[in-house]
Amino acid sequence: MVVIAGDDKDRTQPRKVLSVSPTKGRVLIEGVNLVTKHLKPNAQNPQGGIVKEEAPINISNVMLWDAKSKAPARIKRERTDSGFVRISKKSGEAIK
Repeated sequence: MVVIAGDDKDRTQPRKVLSVSPTKGRVLIEGVNLVTKHLKPNAQNPQGGIVKEEAPINISNVMLWDAKSKAPARIKRERTDSGFVRISKKSGEAIK
């Protein structure tokens, strides 16, 4: 995935997707939308402290990465005998 909007916008490099929540329309991407959490001391973390972690962003702010053209690409869906297939509009290749 490529982030196409927001503070972490970068269309030149793909990023790793950590989780997707389709019901909420959110996606969690590695290194994007970092927020600061203050942790109280507990048994697992006796020191406590400040931790930076990723927060989800809206799914409309990301685009699929086309490996063949090495760029973000829009997709279209085509019906086949076994169901629907996602196809990159940039290269024409099926996306797995």
